[in-house]
Amino acid sequence: MFRHVLALRQVARRSFSSSSRREMKNSVPEKQKIFQEDDGLPVHLKGGMSDALLYRATMTLSVLGTGFVLYELWKAAVPQKK
Repeated sequence: MFRHVLALRQVARRSFSSSSRREMKNSVPEKQKIFQEDDGLPVHLKGGMSDALLYRATMTLSVLGTGFVLYELWKAAVPQKK
Protein backbone atom coordinates (compact mmCIF):
# COMPACT_ATOMS: atom_id res chain seq x y z
CA MET A 1 0.00 0.00 0.00
CA PHE A 2 2.83 2.38 0.84
CA ARG A 3 4.30 1.73 -2.59
CA HIS A 4 1.02 2.88 -4.21
CA VAL A 5 1.03 6.09 -2.22
CA LEU A 6 4.61 6.82 -3.28
CA ALA A 7 3.78 6.11 -6.91
CA LEU A 8 0.74 8.37 -6.78
CA ARG A 9 2.79 11.10 -5.16
CA GLN A 10 5.42 10.86 -7.88
CA VAL A 11 2.82 10.96 -10.67
CA ALA A 12 1.12 13.97 -9.08
CA ARG A 13 4.42 15.79 -8.72
CA ARG A 14 5.31 15.17 -12.35
CA SER A 15 1.97 16.35 -13.70
CA PHE A 16 2.06 19.59 -11.76
CA SER A 17 5.68 20.43 -12.38
CA SER A 18 5.50 19.82 -16.11
CA SER A 19 2.28 21.73 -16.68
CA SER A 20 2.65 24.82 -18.78
CA ARG A 21 2.72 28.15 -17.00
CA ARG A 22 1.08 31.19 -18.42
CA GLU A 23 3.58 33.92 -18.84
CA MET A 24 2.33 37.34 -17.90
CA LYS A 25 3.71 40.49 -19.42
CA ASN A 26 5.29 42.85 -16.92
CA SER A 27 3.14 46.00 -17.11
CA VAL A 28 4.83 47.89 -14.27
CA PRO A 29 7.14 50.00 -16.49
CA GLU A 30 4.17 51.12 -18.59
CA LYS A 31 2.18 52.09 -15.49
CA GLN A 32 5.20 53.93 -14.10
CA LYS A 33 5.45 56.00 -17.30
CA ILE A 34 1.74 56.87 -17.10
CA PHE A 35 1.84 57.88 -13.45
CA GLN A 36 5.16 59.78 -13.62
CA GLU A 37 4.46 61.96 -16.65
CA ASP A 38 3.72 65.59 -15.86
CA ASP A 39 0.34 66.26 -17.48
CA GLY A 40 -1.28 68.33 -14.73
CA LEU A 41 -3.62 65.57 -13.56
CA PRO A 42 -3.62 64.46 -9.93
CA VAL A 43 -2.39 60.94 -9.31
CA HIS A 44 -5.82 59.65 -8.29
CA LEU A 45 -7.22 60.55 -11.73
CA LYS A 46 -4.40 59.31 -13.97
CA GLY A 47 -5.93 55.84 -14.30
CA GLY A 48 -8.49 56.99 -16.85
CA MET A 49 -12.27 57.04 -16.98
CA SER A 50 -12.76 54.41 -14.29
CA ASP A 51 -10.76 56.49 -11.80
CA ALA A 52 -12.78 59.58 -12.66
CA LEU A 53 -16.06 57.70 -12.17
CA LEU A 54 -14.93 56.28 -8.84
CA TYR A 55 -13.79 59.73 -7.73
CA ARG A 56 -17.11 61.34 -8.68
CA ALA A 57 -19.12 58.58 -7.01
CA THR A 58 -17.07 58.93 -3.83
CA MET A 59 -17.47 62.70 -3.76
CA THR A 60 -21.21 62.45 -4.42
CA LEU A 61 -21.70 59.94 -1.60
CA SER A 62 -19.58 62.08 0.72
CA VAL A 63 -21.57 65.24 0.00
CA LEU A 64 -24.90 63.45 0.33
CA GLY A 65 -23.79 61.78 3.56
CA THR A 66 -22.62 65.08 5.03
CA GLY A 67 -25.91 66.72 4.05
CA PHE A 68 -27.90 63.92 5.66
CA VAL A 69 -25.87 64.17 8.89
CA LEU A 70 -26.38 67.94 9.03
CA TYR A 71 -30.12 67.49 8.42
CA GLU A 72 -30.39 64.94 11.23
CA LEU A 73 -28.40 67.19 13.57
CA TRP A 74 -30.69 70.11 12.74
CA LYS A 75 -33.76 67.95 13.26
CA ALA A 76 -32.43 66.81 16.68
CA ALA A 77 -31.39 70.31 17.77
CA VAL A 78 -34.57 72.20 16.85
CA PRO A 79 -37.62 71.12 18.88
CA GLN A 80 -40.77 70.12 17.05
CA LYS A 81 -43.69 72.56 17.26
CA LYS A 82 -46.88 70.91 18.42
